[in-house]
Amino acid sequence: MKNILIKLKQHPKYDTVINWGKLISIIGSAQIIVQLIGFASGILIIRLLPVQEYAFYTLANTMLGTMTVLADGGIGTGVMAQGGKVWQDRQKMGVALATGLDLRKKFAIGSLAVSVPILFYLLVHNGASWITSILIALALIPAFYAALSDSLLEIVPKLNQTILPLQRNQVEVGVGRLVLLLITMFIFPFSFVAILAAGISRIWGNVGLRKIVYGMAAQNQEPDAEVSNEILSLVRRILPTSIYYCLSGQITIWLISIFGNTTSLAQLGALGRLSVILTVLSAVISTLIIPRFAKLAQDKYLLLKRFFQIMGLLIGLLSVVIFVVYLFPAPILWLLGDAYKGLPFELLLSIISSCIGLLSGIVFYLYSARGWAMSPVIMIGVNLLTIIIFASLLDLGSLRGVLYFNIGLGLVGLIQTSVFCIYNILVIKNKQHETA
Repeated sequence: MKNILIKLKQHPKYDTVINWGKLISIIGSAQIIVQLIGFASGILIIRLLPVQEYAFYTLANTMLGTMTVLADGGIGTGVMAQGGKVWQDRQKMGVALATGLDLRKKFAIGSLAVSVPILFYLLVHNGASWITSILIALALIPAFYAALSDSLLEIVPKLNQTILPLQRNQVEVGVGRLVLLLITMFIFPFSFVAILAAGISRIWGNVGLRKIVYGMAAQNQEPDAEVSNEILSLVRRILPTSIYYCLSGQITIWLISIFGNTTSLAQLGALGRLSVILTVLSAVISTLIIPRFAKLAQDKYLLLKRFFQIMGLLIGLLSVVIFVVYLFPAPILWLLGDAYKGLPFELLLSIISSCIGLLSGIVFYLYSARGWAMSPVIMIGVNLLTIIIFASLLDLGSLRGVLYFNIGLGLVGLIQTSVFCIYNILVIKNKQHETA
């Protein structure tokens, strides 16, 4: 046994495996804490909000995601791509970050102009009063304001692999949100209160995040025109795809809010909360893997090898998650309360849909981090055709129909993104080979 341990330690890959194990354990354990806190907050909201109020909460959170994607439009990807080139230079990293923040503020105006009227319509359509709709829209402002900067700020510590301070900040934000919910929700069980609690905690977290970031990037830098043009060049290629993914990723919510009822909408939102375990995997990948993939050399075998390693690992882990949900739906649904019991098959469909969506999203971020952008004409054209086909075959007014719809759409998206990523790796390597 001793000889085996000695041989293992002498293996050339031993130090690499140990270092990766440490990083994954640090990120994984911190994310488990973050997601457990977030899960507790989500369950608290589900149990304390009336079904109709939770339907409003689901709509508002979905729209917040839409607003954030529209305000980004690929800017975050552009900053990641620029930062991957200059991350070791404090001054240039600060310029790239300042340019991204400046662009995002400008995009935010258009995002608000598009999103708020749609949110009002959907809320009123589902039975919300004008006063409730106004309060929900106002409650979204702090969360939206924080979202404009936090995802960009996180790029700097991710590129530098300064993980612990970033994880600590995320834990503090989660604890702050949970405390605010415990203080307010028992007295004021309204959707706008739950939304406001999340927004306030995120703003508070951003203060600490800036202290972390500006230790690695120069502060108070002016936006650079050249960097801005390079980011906008990527945005122009990514924006149509981002908008499509934004809409298609939340299409089940939109469909059931228009063709279904508030009960089905609340059920869909509640089932979605149970996919929180997937965010642990997503956070580990986005924090540890995607920045490293962005910095990889343009090597034929290395990029393909890393891509298939990432996908193989994810597929294996997600298969375990689906199997566990299949075996134990009752205790999982118990967490949601009596209003949502009796949905074991819908829970399984929801988890399968979330797993497919996670895979597709990871592939999208992997190739975007390399500065590649799929042709929006081809991508959107294929997916619109898919939407038309599935919409004509399925009952979009029922919870099961919408979940089947999302699974089908997700599979098409996963195939597209995977083929595109592999194709771009092969084409780049072929060109280099021909040049050589």
